[in-house]
Amino acid sequence: MIISYQEKWKSKMNYHIESIELTPLHVPFKDYVIKAMQESDGGLGMAIPAEEAWLGGDFVVIQLKSNNGCIGLGESFIWLPETGVSPYQIIDAVKNALAKYVIGENPFNIGKINYRMDVNLARNEVAKGLIDMALYDLIGNIKEIPACYLMGGKMTEEIPLSALIPIGSPMLMKGLVRSYYKKGFRSFRLKLGNGIEQDKEVVQSIRDALGNEIHLRVDYNQAYTPQNAIRAIKALEPYGIDFAEQPVKASDYLGMAYVQSRVNVPLMSHEGFFSLNDFVSLVELKAVRVLGLNSERPGGVTKAIKALNYAKMRGLGVVLHNQPLGIASAMHIHFASAKFPWIDYATELFGQEMLVDDLIAKPIDYINGYAVVPDGPGWGVKLDEDAMNKFATSDTIVL
Repeated sequence: MIISYQEKWKSKMNYHIESIELTPLHVPFKDYVIKAMQESDGGLGMAIPAEEAWLGGDFVVIQLKSNNGCIGLGESFIWLPETGVSPYQIIDAVKNALAKYVIGENPFNIGKINYRMDVNLARNEVAKGLIDMALYDLIGNIKEIPACYLMGGKMTEEIPLSALIPIGSPMLMKGLVRSYYKKGFRSFRLKLGNGIEQDKEVVQSIRDALGNEIHLRVDYNQAYTPQNAIRAIKALEPYGIDFAEQPVKASDYLGMAYVQSRVNVPLMSHEGFFSLNDFVSLVELKAVRVLGLNSERPGGVTKAIKALNYAKMRGLGVVLHNQPLGIASAMHIHFASAKFPWIDYATELFGQEMLVDDLIAKPIDYINGYAVVPDGPGWGVKLDEDAMNKFATSDTIVL
């Protein structure tokens, strides 16, 4: 009997997703992180005027399980003042709106799954991205290849990192930069917004102490009006700033454009960017010159690739930045490795520094300011179920 190519192909691709498991989590910050953040006026380590204490990260971990026994992992990092949704809202969106387009589907049909999620549920980029991330890990585990090979290949074995420095006194911030400099970091994101003169003092003192060998980026967390943002950024231009993040209110796209047209430092939107359409609008308004990607913006791997390709066609810089657990950290590292020539700035991954646990069985290697691409299929990490159960805020939901 002659078996057709199509029949052979179907037999090799006979996979489908049997179930989805969703677990909400709260993982506390390390004590020294809380102490450093509490040195700032609002106790958050940044200029955002949120009133609730920020003592740890809220997350949702997803497990996609296929009919051949493989598992795909994904993770979303959530903070209400920025993300605007809780872990339980994300779980609700998956359970009641998105799961029907995933369960029973072949995981290799990533495009089809994303299309059906998009046309049947508006927005909800974080929930969709959670599923999309897990699909890449699942496919990598099924085919027994690292996930970076699903995005273009492994362009490097390790990626340079940037350290996050919370807002505080100039002395405190300079001391933190020095400590991470000794650990091998050569790029730093400085939280600013305590006033133009203090912002300048912070940056000047760090640049004077460590010279031009280091790279500095600043994050205002919506601290200024457009007029004051221009003054604040212009005051820093002599010190060689790579880019300035979210100087004005997240919703003020026209304000961002107004500032960008009057300063030389490239701007990046964070709190104001969640969807691909958000980013396109910012670019077309000439409001940004840097794209900041992470697992929640614009939602998973598939849309991140689209955003990166669009940014490079428009001549924009690209950076990856987040403070995730181990699953999403591995995802960012694989993405950064696959897209290494097109990522212009050191990647910021700071969950391993901030959180008491990464929830993976074997830690990722962070060495001298670099992250090593995890070995193994998919993201190259396995879930530590004991740790997940320890930090879960309610029972795992099985769909």
